Amino acid sequence: MHCPLPNSNTNSRPTIASPHRPLPAGSTPLAVWLAGLALAGCSAVPAPSPTPSAPPHPVPASAPAPTGAAPSVTDSNDHTAGFAAWRIEFAAQALAAGIQPNTVRDVLGQAQWQPRVVELDRAQPEFSRTPWAYLDSAVSAQRVAQGQAKLAEHGPTLEAAAARYGVPATVVTAIWGMESNYGSNFGSFRTVDALATLAYEGRRRAWAQGELLAALRIVDRGDIAAERMLGSWAGAMGHTQFLPSVFLAYAVDADGDGRRDIWGSIPDVLTSTAHFLARSGWQASETWGAEVVLLPHFDHARADPAVRQTTAQWEAEGVRSADGQPLPALGAASITAPAGARGPAFVVGANFRAILRYNNSVNYALAVALLSRQIGGGAPVIGAWPRDLEPLSRTQMQALQEALNRKGFAAGTPDGVMGPATRAGLRGYQRSLGMAADGYPTVELLQRLQTP
Repeated sequence: MHCPLPNSNTNSRPTIASPHRPLPAGSTPLAVWLAGLALAGCSAVPAPSPTPSAPPHPVPASAPAPTGAAPSVTDSNDHTAGFAAWRIEFAAQALAAGIQPNTVRDVLGQAQWQPRVVELDRAQPEFSRTPWAYLDSAVSAQRVAQGQAKLAEHGPTLEAAAARYGVPATVVTAIWGMESNYGSNFGSFRTVDALATLAYEGRRRAWAQGELLAALRIVDRGDIAAERMLGSWAGAMGHTQFLPSVFLAYAVDADGDGRRDIWGSIPDVLTSTAHFLARSGWQASETWGAEVVLLPHFDHARADPAVRQTTAQWEAEGVRSADGQPLPALGAASITAPAGARGPAFVVGANFRAILRYNNSVNYALAVALLSRQIGGGAPVIGAWPRDLEPLSRTQMQALQEALNRKGFAAGTPDGVMGPATRAGLRGYQRSLGMAADGYPTVELLQRLQTP
């Protein structure tokens, strides 16, 4: 049963107010509706979960995690009732935030609990992908060819976006390919359902509630109907997977129809993407970076995003372009070696960091950079990846962190996730062995750490 809201342009009282509990004097129709809605105990029947889409953007690390245990996804009856109660409570917040009553009634009022969203949100892969495995898939020959076809098909639109915002057409095309395989898979979850589920479930409640309010505002503004607002299980939407808050800030009506449509209008999709990158720090006068060759004595601890200097300074230290050309002129460049001392290295600048604003993963940003280069006719990676190295499982990574801590190389809380603290601790251990301090975890290092 869907719970009714009073019509926003009528003064008639709703008919669902309880006869058993008087309402405060002076209550507005909306207050009457909310009180009656709470007493009526409206419920929602879960809809079948859609097939999950490609991985969405990571949720910002600042999203607060609530205390207490999250509710179990196995008891659907408990969740149906709990979700209905939460929806009533959140309706009051939405109205207070300025969401129109009709949107609260017709959109939030029909939001449905999606247990599959919670399952995907809680899933933690046991094995992380190596950089080369990630890039083999992300920058495949098929994706490059498709990108070149899309570049030719939408050339005028892409060039117009490039002229407006200074972001190359190949880079925007690469983002499109990475996010939805050029629109072939941007997800089939209703965004309001997905975000309402995450907001109720509680692991990232504050973040999800903020994004849900943003989604409701998008409907309020008439950019898209709620049933067409589709995306991934974590609320990222449309061809290039904008979160609702990002949509509100950066989406562009490029086709001039009065709506910002990142689901059905390719001009809106591509121009909005270029706008986001431009506002994220893209420098039109620079490239993203280049593949480089490091000298044997290079201190790999300096392959860190915090170490920034001009490419001229890196060149003075012996860093050379892998293709023999001069290094591109970058003002604040760092070295990244995603597979450690044995793998390829890259000098990257402000534009690489702008891509990281889209998805804060070095593998992702490198995939976009390399895909854009190959869509534009450039060469693939020249250096060889250390394909003989096996990835550590989450359990093995936790064991490595515990062993580093025991030996006095602070690696932070053992959580099975490779982060700055673990990398710093591992570099310290590698230095103690006289090894290149690249901070790259291997099975061999784990075994050495575990040897008494």
